[in-house]
Amino acid sequence: MRVFLTGGTGYVGSAVLDALVRGGHQVDALVRNNEAAARVQGRGATPVLGDLTRAASWRDAAAAADGVVHAATEYGPRVREVDEAAVDTLVALPSKPNRFLIYTSGIWVLGPAPTPVDETAPLNPIEMVKWRPAHERRILDTALSGVRAVVVRPGIVYGGSRGIVGDLLKDAANSLVRIVGAGDNHWPLIYERDLGELYSRLVGTADAAGVYHATDGGSETVNEIVAALIEHAPTEPSIRHMPIAEAQKKMGPYAEALALDQIVRSPRARALGWGPTLHSVAGNAARLFEEWKRGKAAA
Repeated sequence: MRVFLTGGTGYVGSAVLDALVRGGHQVDALVRNNEAAARVQGRGATPVLGDLTRAASWRDAAAAADGVVHAATEYGPRVREVDEAAVDTLVALPSKPNRFLIYTSGIWVLGPAPTPVDETAPLNPIEMVKWRPAHERRILDTALSGVRAVVVRPGIVYGGSRGIVGDLLKDAANSLVRIVGAGDNHWPLIYERDLGELYSRLVGTADAAGVYHATDGGSETVNEIVAALIEHAPTEPSIRHMPIAEAQKKMGPYAEALALDQIVRSPRARALGWGPTLHSVAGNAARLFEEWKRGKAAA
């Protein structure tokens, strides 16, 4: 199957790219420059030079594909603007038999979830992602015109040297770990390779549609994660708990996300026959430290 992919050099998108290539799909990956083009080509994809905010640079390639996986995200003040530009183009693609459209959202749209929730839970997004449910809805509404529309809400991704857990590993290696709040909040998590495999399964499952959570099924607290990681740090790190008010002054709305207490399940994904191979950050701390070191060396 021919898949057009945005974000192919990003944390989520690179895992998706690798899984799609392993699955035998032809991947056309949107990239911004020649350096990124060489990276995706080296992983088995065909690069498409363009920019999400310039529809003319990638619309034809997306329209020619059997479907699109939108895994790109912009970090910074333009995140909503860039994603909206992408969604504007995606929902306006010409109709095509069996076209699929897979949009990457995230579990923060659920808001606080101290007891387990699944894909049927009402949305209560935190400030940082208040805009995202509207984008989810626009993608899902393309089903009215015959598109197989999918929204994926990954948990906090781990593995390699990037992401929130990657930052914790870096902090542990640098001997100072900062935790926002008391640290007794739960983080829903997902291993990067397992996440990529879910996207590949969604691409290849003809009747897969609607919302899918992507979490490993664990219920680990931040304190439990940090305690396991520091056991494998080169020196014993100091741990500092930052009051949320202080963290908000330094980090803005991101502090609320890090302090969010969520237990999120993924029954619809599991019903597809998908299952995570890793179920715990704490239980795989040694492995994750080694992956982080390799990823850092390769960067």
